[in-house]
Formats: sequence, structure tokens, C-alpha cells
Amino acid sequence: MTLTSPTGATIPVVRHHLVEIDGARQHVVSAGEGGSPILLVHGFPETWWAFHKLIPLLAGQHRVYAVDLRGFGDSDNAEGDYNGALAADALHHLIDHLAVGPMHVLGQDISGGVVFRLSATHPEDVLSLTGVETGLAGFGAERLADVTKGGAWYIGALVTPGIPETLFTGRESDFIAGHLYPSFGVVAPAVTQADTTEFVRTYARSGGFRGATGLYRSMLNEGAEIRALASAAPLTMPVLAIGAFGGAFTASALQQVSANEISAIELTGVGHYVAQEAPDQLAAALLNFIDKIDND
Repeated sequence: MTLTSPTGATIPVVRHHLVEIDGARQHVVSAGEGGSPILLVHGFPETWWAFHKLIPLLAGQHRVYAVDLRGFGDSDNAEGDYNGALAADALHHLIDHLAVGPMHVLGQDISGGVVFRLSATHPEDVLSLTGVETGLAGFGAERLADVTKGGAWYIGALVTPGIPETLFTGRESDFIAGHLYPSFGVVAPAVTQADTTEFVRTYARSGGFRGATGLYRSMLNEGAEIRALASAAPLTMPVLAIGAFGGAFTASALQQVSANEISAIELTGVGHYVAQEAPDQLAAALLNFIDKIDND
């Protein structure tokens, strides 16, 4: 793992790294020196920066890693396939490379399918799984693209070849800061202009939406595969579902793929972007959950 200087925004507590995974560079930040390791996996329209308020709250007790998924942030995003299965496999290789043992894994938003795949196919990597405002293909996530039932219009745009470049190139700030955050979260003062500027920086690079396009295409196409995987390998590690804007949506999905009763929390007065809007509440819930597991 190679130390590197930050390309964009940073915080004092983290170190930046580039890791070679399957021939591509993956950007990871790390913080903390002791305790069980935590891996934070962002959603859309996010990067590792989505966790910049959460990381310091966890790093006093844990080693914390936050990744830019394949095709996102400052990770490589050359032309290619960025589906959920490949993203999960990259996380497995990343965990192996970090060599800190199994990790407490948190995924939010569109990364739900990725962290579920990781947990189901490589349970030896995962001490616990926390899903934040997320869903799973085959268990209701597809409805998020159905505009006739209140789904998001932009999912269809992102997965249609050529349309992301046509609609969003040069308009990344209008889309992310002007539309997505006001539509799904409590923007000010929890999410600042500096925050959305950092997200826009990476999505505005050439091919900046490739990672998101790949994960949303997976969400629309992998339902039968996810259901089969859940049936063959239901999750046996402790699972925590944290809902806010989406209510019980996350808990419903994760309970259906877990062999045991999951833990579930719903945060009131919080929008979709929980790690940015309510980092203190999220940290308290996560630390309480993890501490019980570590002390068992």
C-alpha cells in the first residue's frame, strides 16, 4: 500500500493510500492505530469524503479505512465494467491486502449490493455488516428506478449508454449540489458547499460517472442472482440496519438475507445522507453495535 498526497479535500486524521487491486489503483484513506478494523463504503453521489465527519469519531477506538470504490473518487476509472460483483471482489482483495484481518463493514446507498456480495461470498472477511439507507436487488431496490412509483429519474439516465455524458458533463454541480442533495437530504448546514464541491471534483473528471453507472446497472439486472446468493449463503455475521429518509427499507432488505435476527435503528429528522447529516448519531449506533460484538 503506497502512501500518497491527497488530490482533493482531506482531514488531518487520515492518511491517503493507493493500492493496486486487479491491475487498477484504488484510493483508500486510513485513520486510527488500534482496535478492531472498520471499512466504510460510500454510495452515490459520494466518495470516501462522505465519511469525513464520521472517521474521527471512530478512529479513537478503531482502525478505520474508507475506500473510493472502483470507478469513483480518486480510484482508477478507465473504460470497462464496474458491476457489483467486480466491486465486491475488489473489496475482498483490498481486505486481503490490508492484512488487518476481518473487518466490520459498513455500506450505504448503492453500495448495499456490493457489501452484501462481499459478506455472502467471503464471510471470513466480515466481522459484522452495517447497512445505512440501502437496499438490495431482488429485495425491492429495483423500485428505486420506477418513476411511476416515486423512483429516481436519474437512475435510468445513468444506465443508458451515452446519456450520462450528454446530460451531466459540465453540469455536475447543478446535478449533485443543485438537485440530489436538496431532494434527498437536509443540506445546510450539515452538507456544505465545500462538501458538494469535493464530490463534484471527482465526478467531473473524464469517465467520472462510470462507477455509478456500473452499480446502478447491477441493481437493475442482478436481482435473481442476489436472491439465489441469499438463499444459498444467508448472512451469519451480526447485521445492523440503519434507516432514516427511507424508513424501514434497509431493515426489510437485510432481514431477508440474514440467517439470524438483525439489529435495526431508524433515525428521525435525518435525510438520506446519514454519515454527513448525523455523524454523531451514526457513530454512537455503530460503536455500540461493534463493541458488543468485540466484547462477546
